[in-house]
Amino acid sequence: MRLLRPERVLHGLTLSIHAQEALVVMGRNGVGKTTLVETIMGLTDHHGGSILLDGRPIEKSKPYLRNRAGVAWVPQQREIFHSLTVEENLRVVQRPGEWTVDRVYGLFPRLRERRRNYGDQLSGGEQQMLALGRALMTNPRPLLLDEPVEGLAPIVVMEMLSAIDRMRSEGKMAILLVEQKYELALAQSERCIVIDHGTIVHQGSSSSLLADQPLIDRLLGLSH
Repeated sequence: MRLLRPERVLHGLTLSIHAQEALVVMGRNGVGKTTLVETIMGLTDHHGGSILLDGRPIEKSKPYLRNRAGVAWVPQQREIFHSLTVEENLRVVQRPGEWTVDRVYGLFPRLRERRRNYGDQLSGGEQQMLALGRALMTNPRPLLLDEPVEGLAPIVVMEMLSAIDRMRSEGKMAILLVEQKYELALAQSERCIVIDHGTIVHQGSSSSLLADQPLIDRLLGLSH
């Protein structure tokens, strides 16, 4: 039997994100966007380089220790606790800070209405709201969002985007947003990077890229 060496997906990638800032990560499918988020969370093999949180290296820390240090992640699969109610999902991870159950309910009024429902009794959109609300209850400093509006109904997409906009304007955290819907993502961020084959091929102002459709087409492979 031949053992295969793990493939390195990210190569020489350097980025930073600051408090009260949203950074969007874009790129075609399979270029390393989700791997980047999972690497920050400690869910991939670490081959080299540093990951700093407030200037302290965390690349050797276990995922749960990174979470305790203030890194929160909302994965594509949501991964809420189906056997707990909405409110139990929120309270079970609660840490001291500005984000409380009432504040999450203010961000997502629908969760207040469904607070006694179990996780498996929620719609897909409500589960995504709960996943985001649960991450906020840990009072993170960087918040990692992996395609938070993927597969949601248009009305729910607007609710999610409105919530992210409020989080940007009212909170102190940094937000790293991985998103395929580039118009929505660029409108919800200050800066952007585009990844191709695990390397940053573009970085700059989100508003500048949004105004340059030919460049977007070239970077994301949208031109025909």
